[in-house]
Amino acid sequence: MSSADPMERTGPIRPAEPPPPPGLADCARELAEGRTTSAAQVAAAFARIEASRRTLNAFRQLRTEAALAEAADADRRLAAGERLPLLGVPVAVKDDTDVEGMPTYFGCDGTLPPAAADSEAVRRLRAAGAVVVGKTNSCEFGQWAFTEGPAFGTTRNPWNTAHTPGGSSGGSAAAVAAGLVPAALGSDGAGSIRIPAAWTHLVGIKPQRGRISVHPHSDAFQGLTVNGPLARTVADAALLLDAAAGPHPRDPHRPPAVDASAAARRDPGRLRIGLALRPPPTLTRNAPHPEVLRAVTALAETLARLGHHVEEAHPRYGLIGLSFVPRATAGIAELAALHPEPGLLDPRTRSALRTGTRLGGRIVRAARAREVRQHARIGAFFDTSRDGDGRGYDVLLTPTTAAPPPRVGEFDHLSAWRTDLSMTAACPYAWPWNVLGWPGVNVPAGFTREGLPVGAQLLGPSRSEARLISLAAQLESDRRWFEHRPPALSAAGGR
Repeated sequence: MSSADPMERTGPIRPAEPPPPPGLADCARELAEGRTTSAAQVAAAFARIEASRRTLNAFRQLRTEAALAEAADADRRLAAGERLPLLGVPVAVKDDTDVEGMPTYFGCDGTLPPAAADSEAVRRLRAAGAVVVGKTNSCEFGQWAFTEGPAFGTTRNPWNTAHTPGGSSGGSAAAVAAGLVPAALGSDGAGSIRIPAAWTHLVGIKPQRGRISVHPHSDAFQGLTVNGPLARTVADAALLLDAAAGPHPRDPHRPPAVDASAAARRDPGRLRIGLALRPPPTLTRNAPHPEVLRAVTALAETLARLGHHVEEAHPRYGLIGLSFVPRATAGIAELAALHPEPGLLDPRTRSALRTGTRLGGRIVRAARAREVRQHARIGAFFDTSRDGDGRGYDVLLTPTTAAPPPRVGEFDHLSAWRTDLSMTAACPYAWPWNVLGWPGVNVPAGFTREGLPVGAQLLGPSRSEARLISLAAQLESDRRWFEHRPPALSAAGGR
């Protein structure tokens, strides 16, 4: 065969793949322009979910009958000329989120009563016109960076179903990455949006504390946990953020409003970006995986090519973990103590309950009191007027995780201590920003040689979502990560 033969250069001719399902903004646009119906979009989402159930297992509960009725109502409203940002668009929410009439299992086994009312975030999504098709899987009380458990089985990564999509918002990430829904809401108490976004090639936004209400909780996981979007593009994540954002009247944290969608269309300007590859101090000493370092370094080089000043940096984290552990375990203890069937909880959860009970009260109050000093110390990294030299940074760039996505079942039968050590070794970068309550955005950084996704974090000081979103959108325009989709999408039913 000559070297000019096209088969030798390109390999066998393969059938054309079906087009990917439309993104969130595309779904809304098609509905507003009358090119499709909400009934068709919602029915197609359910068909994809059903086709993926055995391979991905992304959903814990579905609202099939209610969602189809809401879609029919949305079509009547659209035909009458009504327009809302997400009118008729199917979305999903995480299993820790109250939806009226559905139990909020939060990854647990057992019998729980249905929620009496929507959470504030779901109320706002509905007010924007969204149709919630169901609730996505989470590990038990959101503790781990994998989404597996006896209550619902194993949620798998669309890029390679032998691997986890991460956690604890793993069901939301798998659903969006596979195109089952155009976007989904997750929550992030130690990286639980950013980690699965990194491991499934998505944009995941951890907003400023209070940006999206966590009501009916007043201060979820002692202020560590926030709600946020997962989507395939920055614009889609920003659109879902705008739709869900806003306080409940009783919320303690009420940051000024931000227009995330406008930020996604805005040039970020020339920024000073600190690249921090060394993880914050933890009990583990595992070095980041070489392919993670390669991918994040390549992303830093892209930022430099785009005109930003990028240099290696070393944030002063201090002993921030001493504040995280009491708050995290106390949050688990508070939820676990309310479970009606504690004998069904994972032994690791019961261990966390005991630890959180011991560390509660005065120790948690002391840990939270340290936040002011932590803001000052780490905030100095972003102070452009520091020492009069203007050398502070606008953005911190780090890996989102230290490792590619682990294989499913890798953490089975480990003790609570060994599980925590393994999780910390794989995911040491994300949790400090939960202690601080500040925003961060995961962006896709590329793939390992085995085709597994990895990600990078864009981190900023208080209320800096607009800058981070603008920078993420600029990166997306250059790297066009949304053009890559997982092979499991075809098995999930295509469009």
